[in-house]
Amino acid sequence: MTDKTEKAIQLKKVTVKDDFWSYFQNLVRDVVIPYQEKILNDAIPGIEKSHAIENFRIAAGEAEGEFYGQVFQDSDLAKWMEGAAYASLLDPSGKIEKSLEEVQRLVKKAQEPDGYLDTYFIIKEPEKRWQNLLECHELYCMGHMIEAAVAHYEVTGKTDFLEVAKKAADHIDSRFGKEKTRGIPGHEEIELALLRLFQATGETKYRDLAAYFINERGTEPNYFEVERKKINWTHWPMDPYDRKYSQNHKSVREQNTAEGHSVRAMYLYTAMADLAGELKDDGLKEACEKIWENAVNARMYITGGIGSTVDGEAFTIDYDLPNDTAYAETCASIGMVFFSRKMLELQPQGKYADIMEKELYNGILSGMQHDGSRFFYVNPLEVVPGVSGELYGYRHDLPQRPEWYACACCPPNVSRLIASLGKYVWGESIDGKTLYSHLFVGGTVETAGMKINLETAYPWKGSLRYTVLEAEGEKTLAVRIPGWCTSYELQLNGEKVADGLQKDGYFYLTRTWKSGDQLTLNLELPVKRVYANQAVRKDAGCVALMRGPVVYCLEEADNGKELSALRISEEAEIEVQERELSELGNFVGLTIKGIKEVSSPELYSTEPPREETVTMQAIPYYLWGNRGLGEMRVWIRR
Repeated sequence: MTDKTEKAIQLKKVTVKDDFWSYFQNLVRDVVIPYQEKILNDAIPGIEKSHAIENFRIAAGEAEGEFYGQVFQDSDLAKWMEGAAYASLLDPSGKIEKSLEEVQRLVKKAQEPDGYLDTYFIIKEPEKRWQNLLECHELYCMGHMIEAAVAHYEVTGKTDFLEVAKKAADHIDSRFGKEKTRGIPGHEEIELALLRLFQATGETKYRDLAAYFINERGTEPNYFEVERKKINWTHWPMDPYDRKYSQNHKSVREQNTAEGHSVRAMYLYTAMADLAGELKDDGLKEACEKIWENAVNARMYITGGIGSTVDGEAFTIDYDLPNDTAYAETCASIGMVFFSRKMLELQPQGKYADIMEKELYNGILSGMQHDGSRFFYVNPLEVVPGVSGELYGYRHDLPQRPEWYACACCPPNVSRLIASLGKYVWGESIDGKTLYSHLFVGGTVETAGMKINLETAYPWKGSLRYTVLEAEGEKTLAVRIPGWCTSYELQLNGEKVADGLQKDGYFYLTRTWKSGDQLTLNLELPVKRVYANQAVRKDAGCVALMRGPVVYCLEEADNGKELSALRISEEAEIEVQERELSELGNFVGLTIKGIKEVSSPELYSTEPPREETVTMQAIPYYLWGNRGLGEMRVWIRR
């Protein structure tokens, strides 16, 4: 029987103090959370209006006016609230907590007596509640609000806002389920939120309601078609006949490929994996394993981006991964971290942590400007100004990050993930005997019988030092050996570790630890050339560069225009350099000797391009787009 074998350690027991990630956590605390609060309050002129907080004021009876924004506008605020709850742990001033409590007060006041909580339908169309699950996102919005409440409870121990979440969940439970109104969410989210609420409260009705929504999906593939015919109205033009779009084409245990809208899919798969562990459901676990393998090994960009088409923000088919029309939504990469973390809980395997790492250092950080002021919704792997963001078929691939969006799901999603990073760094076996080091993020972890500090300059350097601060009895420390790593060395108190168990991407060392013990791990970090499967037609004849978990790219700022004219050979030397730029901070860049092909001015010519020797500079992909408008390219011609 499937059971959870591992669990994340409570955020309050993990302190991040890291050369790389502390910058981003402090940025979220000091810049991003306050900046987004101003946007949500419509306090920054000249950018996309949010009105999300004003919607709650109107719903609470504290202001007059009309609802403004998307039908799911509440979710932007809810995700900000979750991020603010996590960021409050990093904020000794208490300012974030104070701002959060004011918004919580509004949300509580806006909630209907029966627990219903959605400002669009409270203000604008109350007669249409619960009629259009495909398009109207009520379960999605309430799910995000439940997550925000659970996060606040986990961080503070306060229950006032948690009671709002329980009241909303109880309202949903009173309506949907067996022998009640039949329904499935159009945009999955409520499923994983209900499971988090169950884990926070221990109330099994929330787990059972999550199981209902998960188990119903795909059992009636024409559900949304029938729903549309019943109401004969539409909120926005979503296609109820596209069953894969909403993962409703098969029952969940029959699904074996990543399909449809990539964010909806990831939220569903996260809940499926979580439920599999809670209910010891082998069939659900097997489906999750197949879906995860398909997403990672056939439908994922080298940067971790998923969902390759703008048409439905969706997965397409195996190996269809175009670079200059990529969608690769930031939220989808964040969802992949959620999914992989739950897969780790089912079975600690390094491949799941490898993907969390890939997403964090590449496909997620690229979604935010290095100063925290702008955000990408879409993360292409190739950009050419004048084409990207302008021509038909390329308009979604912007060459610069906007300040905000009408559909602003990604910016607060980035905030809540970075602020809660500690939840993904460490894990502990259910029996408490094994401590897992999943991600190499400096700081301290405290758990039953053990307290450890990790020091590292990762990802730029491969040296890690674990120092035991407190220890009690025998315990196993399991350190991940990354899948990209081909050479490493472990030392315990200065002596090379000669015994231990290496299994599924982790090195297990069991002993009676003593305060002062030091375990060092040294990972070699050579630059690697990476080649795509030849079925990925857009990458044929090209190579990408990686060092450790970091994917690199070329930018016009370093290499001039026409990056497509650049080539590197198999023998070209690649030099690693520590660099510092005002817009990019400190990072490790690459210098490569290569060739630039210079063609004749004619559109077509019988003369081949002449070759010039050039020196190319590559920067980490997550840093692109911070130095003004210019070309960018991940895959370089060979």
